[in-house]
Amino acid sequence: MLQYASVVGLFRTILIIGLIYFGVKILSRLFAPLIMKFFAKKVEQKFGSQFGGFQNKQNTQTQKEGEVTIDKMPNTKNSNKNVGDYIDYEEID
Repeated sequence: MLQYASVVGLFRTILIIGLIYFGVKILSRLFAPLIMKFFAKKVEQKFGSQFGGFQNKQNTQTQKEGEVTIDKMPNTKNSNKNVGDYIDYEEID
């Protein structure tokens, strides 16, 4: 038995597709902020776990007023005087 497409069936299919489209559009407007907050919180937790140790270290140190602390070690330059001869090059035109 051969079935033919009818105008009513076509209209019903277009109506169903349109309702699904607008339904997804409305639901995405309702739930998109919640999903974005969730993902932003996850990214913030990952960032905090990577760099949070450094900030917590600085925040937990309590200093008395007038106390001076130096976090950076001075650079000790151990230069070797036996590096060889210095050769001055001239540019040839």
